Amino acid sequence: MSRNSLRKEAPIEYDRIGRMKYHPKFHKNHGKPFSESDLEYLCKFYDVDGAKLIAMALGRTEATVRSKLSNLKKRGLFEYYKSLNKYWV
Repeated sequence: MSRNSLRKEAPIEYDRIGRMKYHPKFHKNHGKPFSESDLEYLCKFYDVDGAKLIAMALGRTEATVRSKLSNLKKRGLFEYYKSLNKYWV
């Protein structure tokens, strides 16, 4: 057996309302800035896929996705990114 196969993986944990907490295997983009492509994807597909699927697709936590979406709406940028059609048609 190799040393890597003996290493324990961090358990998947959930918060009190059922959202997955940060896990390095699933949240590869945690702490990185959102790209323009990420923002367009978030705004364009949020109504169809919801926060959980968007979070997994973008490699971020569900809480981060919800927070970013709220921030974009407050700043009036949600519709801009939703209709951008630069990366996602």
